[in-house]
Amino acid sequence: MNDAPLIVHLIYRLDFGGLETLLVERINRMPASAYRHAIVCLTDFNPAFARKIMRADVTIHALHKQPGQSPGTHVALWRLLRGLRPAVLHSYNLSAVEYGPAALLAGVPVRVNGAHGRDHDDPHGTNRKHNALRRLMVPFYDCCYANSAAMDTWNRDVIGVPAHKSRMLANGIDAERFRPHAPGEVALPEHWPFEPGHLVIGTVGRIQAVKDHAALIDAFALLRARLPHLPLRLAIVGDGPLLETMRSKVAGLGLNDVAWLPGARTDIAQILGSLHVFAMSSIAEGTPGSALEAMASALPVVGTRVGGIPEVIDDGVTGMLVPPSDPEAMAAALARYAVSPELVARHGAAGRERVLCNYSMTAMVAAYQGMYDSLCERKIKTRGAVTSCAE
Repeated sequence: MNDAPLIVHLIYRLDFGGLETLLVERINRMPASAYRHAIVCLTDFNPAFARKIMRADVTIHALHKQPGQSPGTHVALWRLLRGLRPAVLHSYNLSAVEYGPAALLAGVPVRVNGAHGRDHDDPHGTNRKHNALRRLMVPFYDCCYANSAAMDTWNRDVIGVPAHKSRMLANGIDAERFRPHAPGEVALPEHWPFEPGHLVIGTVGRIQAVKDHAALIDAFALLRARLPHLPLRLAIVGDGPLLETMRSKVAGLGLNDVAWLPGARTDIAQILGSLHVFAMSSIAEGTPGSALEAMASALPVVGTRVGGIPEVIDDGVTGMLVPPSDPEAMAAALARYAVSPELVARHGAAGRERVLCNYSMTAMVAAYQGMYDSLCERKIKTRGAVTSCAE
């Protein structure tokens, strides 16, 4: 029987997405002798995505939270935590930050909240109500980390997270899985609609407002108008609440024959290996895992100058940065790659080298385990008792 300390990961919903993918990677890669894991979903989970978890001892719980305040969810979580008796509660983003008090009342010794990005309705973190909640919750957590330097600075300067509770934990990428492939080395993805001679611009991520796929579609339409002689194609891969809206937009612009929106896919590495350029049109981001996966696959990345994207993309070296919600600027950047295969190859190679040097999966897992180790050592082993959340 494994008596390693239990970590409960509290997340809004377990489904296809960057944050969720890296959560599963950390669970799969962290030594079983170090920590056990359970995932608590405030709403629900996607069974297809849950199958990515390779450890048989990981349990998943769904609280089926309804929209709004839902005070009963706090009680349900408290009861669940009392039964699970974890050493660590690790909550993710604003949607789960308010449950720190329930974890304290349930006797969870170590409580951690991670800032992995912002919502589309508050891309710059200026919502007073949201920030007041974040400030109110800081005393209930032992660590409030961020996954980008920009978010970490905002945590400290705007939310007031003290230095001893602040950390920056960068995302990591599996550079063996995401890597460039020689022509013909890997078969094309299933149902891939494009021909070998097509120049495919693509993106991968949840289809939601914060990703602003509408701007990318508009940019692609502008690009085709500028370069009508090139066989340009667009792939937008991912599921989400705006998938049908984006499909309708594509149809309305007459792009059905040149754009592909297949929904959620499990063969992302294979899809990235079939692209030529990667694009990110987000209006807010933490450290963008999808951009790092693209860079590991030796793709140049055109991304918006928001959040942690400029920390990842070296402008003019591994890709290009453009203003958010500016289809004209994105089309201009994409056009530079469309007419220069040499630039695509040079920036793509530089991007992979940057990932290998700065964003390894091994380093990410070690950093998270180090955080858990140090907090558990201070809060549990050394003192042998639960300490005040306000220390």
